[in-house]
Amino acid sequence: MNQQYPSVLLEKAVGEFSKLPGIGRKTAMRLVLHLLRQDSAIVEAFGNSIITLKREVKYCRVCHNISDTDTCQICANPARDASIICVVENIRDVMAVEGTQQFRGLYHVLGGVISPMDGVGPSDLQIDSLVQRVADGGIKEVILALSTTMEGDTTNFYIYRKLERMGIKLSVLARGVSIGDELEYTDEVTLGRSIVNRTAFTGTV
Repeated sequence: MNQQYPSVLLEKAVGEFSKLPGIGRKTAMRLVLHLLRQDSAIVEAFGNSIITLKREVKYCRVCHNISDTDTCQICANPARDASIICVVENIRDVMAVEGTQQFRGLYHVLGGVISPMDGVGPSDLQIDSLVQRVADGGIKEVILALSTTMEGDTTNFYIYRKLERMGIKLSVLARGVSIGDELEYTDEVTLGRSIVNRTAFTGTV
């Protein structure tokens, strides 16, 4: 049965919230009603923060991480080891690895993984820019820190074939991260150990 809304404006707001990942219409209704109970200034600040985010957020010109400036704080930090690049699928994975406090190198955010079923090919990802970073010199190791799924392994292998002749070390996370796990949901201790105990990538999937 379709839910009847007392207001077209309410229905529209619920519809917009329910477009967010993991938000059903019941949860969307609770969120909208919560906002209606707040002071106008609070709701306006909430709305403005989303608009400002969309208009002004940047992507780091080096690693493609989200940033407030053209170069993110990690890439701009001289204390980081610029000779090691940790390749991740998305921004959430950068946050997950940073949370372990076990990695002091730089990152490269692909923006996804190769997934023919979803219409995502190598050209849709930031793989060419990774190859260029390595080709520019100064990189000694690339850590392939993608989720241990079929798509992640396929992407690992594709990148391996692109970089295998460039004279750098290619490694993957130790299998403390279970097969099929998404990196962002792995606990910090396990993920940290997987980074520290990373192993050479042999080009097999």
